[in-house]
Amino acid sequence: MIMEFVHKPVLFDETIDALNIKPDGIYLDGTSGGGGHSSAIAQRLTSGRLICVDQDPDAIKVLNERMAQFKCVTVVHNNFANIKSILNNLGIDKIDGVLIDLGVSSFQLDNAERGFSFHNDAPLDMRMSKEGISAADLVNTLSEKELADIIWKYSEEKFARSIARNIVKQREIKPIETTLELAEIVKYSIPAAKRREGGHPARRTFQALRIEVNGELDKLSNALDDMLDCLNPNGRLVVITFHSLEDRIVKQRFASWCEGCTCPRDFPVCVCGKKPKVKLPFKFKSPSDEELEENPRSRSSRLRVAEKI
Repeated sequence: MIMEFVHKPVLFDETIDALNIKPDGIYLDGTSGGGGHSSAIAQRLTSGRLICVDQDPDAIKVLNERMAQFKCVTVVHNNFANIKSILNNLGIDKIDGVLIDLGVSSFQLDNAERGFSFHNDAPLDMRMSKEGISAADLVNTLSEKELADIIWKYSEEKFARSIARNIVKQREIKPIETTLELAEIVKYSIPAAKRREGGHPARRTFQALRIEVNGELDKLSNALDDMLDCLNPNGRLVVITFHSLEDRIVKQRFASWCEGCTCPRDFPVCVCGKKPKVKLPFKFKSPSDEELEENPRSRSSRLRVAEKI
């Protein structure tokens, strides 16, 4: 029996189109989750191959069952940041496309016991891989300054210092163990007049802790260059982001890859030898009004694509 792992992929048609899939190509879905994008990719392959990667063991169980119908699919339990070793282990040199759909899946958010959501009471976990240091470990062991720095750095929460101070005060009474305990601390750390701005008052703090727990931004930044290296000429890197911090990393890296000659304009010939590595089929795409109405969680998503030259 397949466990209930539901994830509504955002910008679905736009994403599949952006991969520019060749029936005989080799593709890697670095965040396969419940297999929504992966299934659509596999259906477009004939003699090609698809590598489905996810770090979440629950997702891997689902993928092994849902993708079994496709002979062209290989499921790998790993993190997309390790793309070079993943491909090397499979004896693959270059591929024709990479997709990463960043952020938390609907399954992870809606499955209360994973501890990602501030709407349900559950152990304060937030580990996508179910391994390593949890959010509870962070809030109960880090110093007030370290907590404030994380909350500010990864969410730009204006009241990060107040939240960190109250976390430390509360844990001196008893350890902070559940999502609702933390959400309540965050709530009373923010002035009443500001709580109604920008959604749930705990949203930014939970985002910051989740990013720190999973090392999301560091892994993304380190992985982008490796992904480009792994592409064949005309291969495409397709990225869906969900908040400004990760989108900024992708936007700036794509821009740097587009840079050509940096010689002064009065030089008669180029001596720097720099050439653009990619071209951008479009600047970015956002969800349509229809998608926003159907799936409110898509509201902050951005689709960016780089094609290797």
